[in-house]
Amino acid sequence: MKYFELFSLPVDFNIDLALLNQAYLQLQKAVHPDKFAHNSSKEQLLAVQKSAEINDALHVLKHSLKRAEYMLAERGVDIRAEQQTLQDPMFLMQQMELREELEDISSANDPDAAIEAFDKEIKTLENDFHQQLKALINQTELAELERAADIVRKLKFIYKLRDELERVEDSLFND
Repeated sequence: MKYFELFSLPVDFNIDLALLNQAYLQLQKAVHPDKFAHNSSKEQLLAVQKSAEINDALHVLKHSLKRAEYMLAERGVDIRAEQQTLQDPMFLMQQMELREELEDISSANDPDAAIEAFDKEIKTLENDFHQQLKALINQTELAELERAADIVRKLKFIYKLRDELERVEDSLFND
C-alpha cells in the first residue's frame, strides 16, 4: 500500500497535516469495523485489517522522521531496521560533547538554565537537519538519497538526546 496515495496526497516531505487528518477521518469512516458488524466474519476481518493499515499509514506520515524513512524506503534506500553506524567523525564528536553536556545538567548551579540552553542547542541542530533533509528527500539520485539517509540517522541521535533531556528534567523536577 502506498501511503501518500492512500490519503490522496502528493508524495512530498512537506505534508499538509490538516489534509492528512481530513483524509484519515474520511477513510476511517468508510472502513470502520462497526459498519461491518452485520456482515460476514471475513468482511469484518477485512475491515479491521484495513482500519489498522490506515492507522499505520497515518502514524508514519504524521511523524517527520518516520515519513522520511518511509519515503527513502519507497525509493530503494531502506534504513528503517538497520543497525548501521554513522561514518561522520565530526558529528560523532559533537554527539559525545552533547552527551557530556547532558550529563552535567543535573549537577549544574542552575539546572533550569542548563536545560533551557541544551534544549535550544538541540532545537537548532534539529532545525538545521530538517532543512537539509527537506532539500534532499525528494531527490531521485541514489547519492542524494544516501545523504538524506545519513541526515535521518543524525536526526535519530538528536531525537534520542531530546528524550534523554526529558528524562533528566523529570528526574530533577518531579521528586
